[in-house]
Amino acid sequence: MKFIDTHAHLQFDFYDKDRDEVIRTAFEKGIKSIINIGTDGPTSKMAIELARDHKNLFATAGWHPHDVTKYDEKKLLDFLEEDKVVALGEIGLDYYRNLSSKKLQKEVFETQIKIGIEKNLPLVIHDRNAHQDTFDILKKYHPEKVVFHCFSGDYTFAQDVLEQGWFISFTGVVTFDKGSYYGIIRDVPDDKYFVETDAPFLTPYPYRGKRNRPEYVEYIIQQIAEIKQKTPIEIARQTTENAENFFCLNKKLD
Repeated sequence: MKFIDTHAHLQFDFYDKDRDEVIRTAFEKGIKSIINIGTDGPTSKMAIELARDHKNLFATAGWHPHDVTKYDEKKLLDFLEEDKVVALGEIGLDYYRNLSSKKLQKEVFETQIKIGIEKNLPLVIHDRNAHQDTFDILKKYHPEKVVFHCFSGDYTFAQDVLEQGWFISFTGVVTFDKGSYYGIIRDVPDDKYFVETDAPFLTPYPYRGKRNRPEYVEYIIQQIAEIKQKTPIEIARQTTENAENFFCLNKKLD
């Protein structure tokens, strides 16, 4: 089976001692591509540098809601010109930690949405305890390509997102909180979801509590296959196709 991990943070310092080995092992163990997600200026820059150094590793650039006090539009625009940047993100709202004011989070979120639309780039959305505000702001501009990374809403919210033509993405949480996701996974259209590790975070069972790795996306696929009553190969093939289409990877993959 071949997999695409659509959301990882391999530039984070959790990987400083063995980053190249982690990337190499991921590709050896079935990963077809990894999308490395930026969360501010330095992490977006490093994601791009890693993507330059590794074929089939791609990058995004954007300012996470925790980091909007340091938002730099000139840097963002420069990052988005890079050939291996395939989306803008992760961007959005986080009312769980509130490390930035809600007002500033909303302002920078809207600014980045408008840039993404102008650049015709997919948007990778961070939404934590802010479902309605996140949805309302996105609906105001209605970008075409949107994925709710690490989807954490309920069944009704999932249907609201899907009705807009947007995507949802599942992490390792589905392996240890199956009850919360069962109906969502069962009913999500085959062409409207991805899988992701969010490495180094949200490690799936049976490695929960340890540092996450891209190849662990296999355990997420196995859980989805069980719920959808399909084979893991079918889920791997479908999610890979979905990611390639959404991020326009077909012409970039070796």
